[in-house]
Amino acid sequence: MFDTSTTALLRAVLDEVWESDVRARTRVASKILEAATGGEMSPESLNQVGRQALSQAPTMWR
Repeated sequence: MFDTSTTALLRAVLDEVWESDVRARTRVASKILEAATGGEMSPESLNQVGRQALSQAPTMWR
């Protein structure tokens, strides 16, 4: 595991990257919300839904 300052740095970098790729972030969020609206509340399952949405995004989004 990383220390708290390294974890904060990694989160900040991830947030910055996500901000620059709004379409991919929107797609992932939409798919997670869709799964949650359908009753899925398991963090593991929602994570899987999000990862699947990202992996299916057009190559130019990744």
